[in-house]
Amino acid sequence: MTQPSKAAQRSSRMKLLLIMAVFAAPIIAAGLLTFSGWQPSGKGNGQPITPQRNFAQEKLRVQLPDGKDWVWRDDEPKLTLVALPSADCAALCVETLNKMAAARVTLNRNAPRLRLLLLGNAPHEGKAEQGIWQPDVNVDFQWRLGTDVDGKLTPWRATSPDSVSALLVESNGTALALYPAGFDPTGLRKDLQKVIR
Repeated sequence: MTQPSKAAQRSSRMKLLLIMAVFAAPIIAAGLLTFSGWQPSGKGNGQPITPQRNFAQEKLRVQLPDGKDWVWRDDEPKLTLVALPSADCAALCVETLNKMAAARVTLNRNAPRLRLLLLGNAPHEGKAEQGIWQPDVNVDFQWRLGTDVDGKLTPWRATSPDSVSALLVESNGTALALYPAGFDPTGLRKDLQKVIR
């Protein structure tokens, strides 16, 4: 059997090195981007919570009307959409709350994986005639009312008249995103459909 020439061996080695480089390049690039601190921005509509906070670890206390505390870490993995209305939540605020609840409905079979929590008083106007606004009726699909006992969520509460802001909280209690007053409920719905599958 004849030995391959040195030129053929060199050519084979170059091909092998080229193939290895094609597979190694993305891994090396990802490592460099990670070490430089770059993070993909994605196209989420909410604002990231920085620094990151975990409400379960902080023991952020929300009390329900029955006197029980809200459990951030549920038995099953469930995200929480926290609504923080302004003090004078009325027609526009109720409309946004209804759109938020409707966004949950669009999750179809995954809807039970999202809990709706409204921190504050029930809206002043329009609640009786609103089809979706029925707090504490059919807990799986409606808003639950609660009170931020220590006022730790006050910095994120809507302050402009007749408005509402929202926080999306992971099932382990980590706050994922803030939707400030005036946010687009359609953007929230898109984010929910990406996160809850």
